[in-house]
Amino acid sequence: MKQLIFTLATTVVLFACNNKPNPEVAAEKEKQAVIDSMTAVNEKQRIIDSMKTVNKVHEHHASSAAQNDGVVGGGGEGTTAAPAATTKKKGWSHTAKGAVVGAGAGAITGAIVNKNDRVKGAAIGTLIGAGTGAGIGAIVDHKKKKQAAAANQ
Repeated sequence: MKQLIFTLATTVVLFACNNKPNPEVAAEKEKQAVIDSMTAVNEKQRIIDSMKTVNKVHEHHASSAAQNDGVVGGGGEGTTAAPAATTKKKGWSHTAKGAVVGAGAGAITGAIVNKNDRVKGAAIGTLIGAGTGAGIGAIVDHKKKKQAAAANQ
């Protein structure tokens, strides 16, 4: 009788300690990871598109200002236009550079740190890194702007 109870108790304990993951739960986690990564990619693309739009608007304003400044005379015969001022193409701001570099570094770090779900870690790291990098870049931009203003006075 003692042996039967012991065998039954051992069987119950072994079945209760079954740590195999449920395939449905694992599949759901994988689906969520894919959705999260797609959301992160879409967010990055939205940011890139908005940066391109702002850049186009900025270029349009710069070119229209250059055209307005280049007209000389009253519009009659013999009027000449001054050569168009060549505007130096402005590169990326420190804020944009910081966001991109921070996003890359955050994605790599997040994937390394979160060993259970690397995609989720990379997505979270990307967001945190991009925010931190943009913040630091904005501080640098502000300091450069203040220095340029001080130099012009």
